[in-house]
Amino acid sequence: MCEANAYVIDGENKTLVMEAVDTVEPEEDGLRLTSIFGDQKFVKASIHALSLVDHQIYLKI
Repeated sequence: MCEANAYVIDGENKTLVMEAVDTVEPEEDGLRLTSIFGDQKFVKASIHALSLVDHQIYLKI
């Protein structure tokens, strides 16, 4: 599987926002995350980093 988990980072802390993220789409004020199950979540954040080998997306508010 190629999906990733999305986290918001705040200093040394990271908080899980969504599991099994399939798509990340930019919107006017942030990002729309969609999981492989069709769940969607809008986050007022930007992409901080991607760890493709670890299947993790790091977002920064």
